[in-house]
Amino acid sequence: MNGTNGTEQVETVVVGAGQAGLATGYHLAKQNRSFVILESNARIGDNWRCHWDSLRLYSPAFTSPLPGLRFPAERMAFPTKDEMADFLEDYATAFDLPVRTGVRVTRVAAERGGYVVTTDNGSLRCDNVVVASGTFGRTPCVPDFAGDLDPDIVQLHSSAYKNPGQLRPGPVLVVGAGHSGGDVAFEAGSAGHPTVLSGRIHGEIPFDIEGRSAHVLFPVLFFLATHVFTIRTPIGRKMRPQVRAHGGPLIRVKRSDLERVGVELAGERTIGTRDGRPVLADGRVLDVTNIVWCTGFRQDFSWIDLPVVDESGWPHERRGVAETYPGLYFVGLAFQYAFVSMLIGGVGRDAGYVAKHIASRTSKRTTRTPIPA
Repeated sequence: MNGTNGTEQVETVVVGAGQAGLATGYHLAKQNRSFVILESNARIGDNWRCHWDSLRLYSPAFTSPLPGLRFPAERMAFPTKDEMADFLEDYATAFDLPVRTGVRVTRVAAERGGYVVTTDNGSLRCDNVVVASGTFGRTPCVPDFAGDLDPDIVQLHSSAYKNPGQLRPGPVLVVGAGHSGGDVAFEAGSAGHPTVLSGRIHGEIPFDIEGRSAHVLFPVLFFLATHVFTIRTPIGRKMRPQVRAHGGPLIRVKRSDLERVGVELAGERTIGTRDGRPVLADGRVLDVTNIVWCTGFRQDFSWIDLPVVDESGWPHERRGVAETYPGLYFVGLAFQYAFVSMLIGGVGRDAGYVAKHIASRTSKRTTRTPIPA
């Protein structure tokens, strides 16, 4: 539907067609709401297809359903990134969700009691905006001193890393000792590269996630992540800032696996450069030919033209509701309501809560609620 000025009008715009955006769309459809989902990639699921070649989910298929549809795999299978991408695409088709691909949102602004969503293909006016653009933001985080490194050193962020074939012969420094850093370091070491893993390891899952014990332990852990580790419990409130601020533990690859393929666990951060080479916090200079930055992503909500983030860069919201700005919502944030919020199988509950809030807000309004400028 178009307004008098030619700008398209819709009740709700969902930004992002990953698992969070699609789950939100499912629940909005159940509430008989008018909405559209905007996706910057050319194809649904491309946010998964772009990861490194060997990536598989860290949790089994039974923990990875979306609302109304289970993952089509054996209960304890660990889907590949491409299987996950295809699942998202099939999900959108199964529920006939109104997704527009190849449309990048460049700005969201409050206007006349609603919002204007500006894209690279026109603008939309709406009453509600649901930001479902990713758990940890979409801007790769690489330290400024990376620009001071010798230009002959191959530098890849984990978002650009695909496989060891991209690396030059010689030593590899992997910066960031979370689960992605562990996986990449293991691949590099297995491919014969002398490899150093830089950064503090924040623990490891104390069992083989694909072993027999996992059949018993995963249901217990999934229950705890869903119902105990939440913002309603003291332990959940203590965990939330830690989860958001630090890398996750080693999951599939363990310390013993890394040591077995010759990876050196430096235990020190990479803090700068000397003569074009990376320097660890203990002063050691590393002579490497490759660096893979497994340093995560920055939260970037600068395209939302409202003061919605706190000093740490995370949005002011409660269970996805930005209470200061009626009609603005978030889905898919790390530990949005519970630890499970950032997992495939946990996003549906958060999406359902937001969709119900939208339906309740819309049905109760007889006039537009002013939005603070």
